[in-house]
Amino acid sequence: MKLRSALLAATVMGAPIAAMAQPVTGLYVGAGAGFNYQTETKVKTLSFGTIQAHGGNLASSGGFVGVGSVGYGLGNSLRFEVEGDYRNDHSHLRGAYTTPTGIKVGGGGDVQSYGVMVNALFDFDPGLGFLFPYVGVGVGYDAVGINKGTAFTALGRTLDITDNTKGSLAAQAILGAAIPIAAVPGLSLTAEYRFHDDTDSEGFRGKVPVTGGTLAGREKIGSLQDHAALIGFRYAFNAAPPPPPMAPVVTAPPTGAVARTYLVFFDWDRSDLTARARQIVADAAKNSTAVQSTKIQVSGHADRSGTPQYNQGLSLRRAETVAAELVRDGVPRAAITIQAFGDTRPLVPTAAGVREPQNRRVEIVLQ
Repeated sequence: MKLRSALLAATVMGAPIAAMAQPVTGLYVGAGAGFNYQTETKVKTLSFGTIQAHGGNLASSGGFVGVGSVGYGLGNSLRFEVEGDYRNDHSHLRGAYTTPTGIKVGGGGDVQSYGVMVNALFDFDPGLGFLFPYVGVGVGYDAVGINKGTAFTALGRTLDITDNTKGSLAAQAILGAAIPIAAVPGLSLTAEYRFHDDTDSEGFRGKVPVTGGTLAGREKIGSLQDHAALIGFRYAFNAAPPPPPMAPVVTAPPTGAVARTYLVFFDWDRSDLTARARQIVADAAKNSTAVQSTKIQVSGHADRSGTPQYNQGLSLRRAETVAAELVRDGVPRAAITIQAFGDTRPLVPTAAGVREPQNRRVEIVLQ
């Protein structure tokens, strides 16, 4: 699979359910390790001085893969990261023979690669509450080598590849899932499958010892394609605590009385109502008639992730949205009083810049 194929595969996987994303916002780091399996790779050229081998393939016995990344989430489910990776796969040569004798060629060793990739990923929220899948694609550059000690032999001669490496363009497709660890906000366990393709054919030079010196040897193989399964962790530095339950919060009424105070919560930097928020506003409108309210106070609030001036305007827009919804639900506009407090009256005190879900709210008070 070449570069465009790897990109297309992950793009197709990412097309469905894009509207149901679970966003990561700000800086994060990740790491993972697991099992790597290299698909069988054709040996295009294998020469021992004047001896030429033909028809061989490098077959994998599996190996190790490790990755580390630094990334940034845009808050809209899209994130970008820079990744460093290492792969080691033990391979052995099979099916090669020399001409014209037909003698088989044997041997094997470790194929290693070190790479830097730039990845783009998209997160999803399928509504399970504990599992958040993601897909991604990456492009980059690998240094691929056959490490010292790898040897292929024929007719009593050995071709030693001594720490020879070659650069290659690389592409990968990523399919993974994150499981948040509730005890540590921002920390998630991750599981991934990766398809990695070094798109260029690899040519390695070595030497064949003979009496009085050495003969030049050469190996040229096809593009290296790897399948990997990894387990790891991801930590987002700007993660907020889990949002509060989207339910009415009530001041203690007398026994049998109807609730008088409601809280409506908002997504970050938004002033539109969710389906649950509309339900809370509808309950408040209905109960305003039941308790014969003469005044309904609507107060908007914001967290401290913006400037005080911006937060003041945002809290006002939220209050106006709730007031308009109350009117649509049958409450007279003259009975509604609107206030906006910006970030000056938090439910949860925080430092400046912190995105606190409980502070992004509108309070409806029936009086």
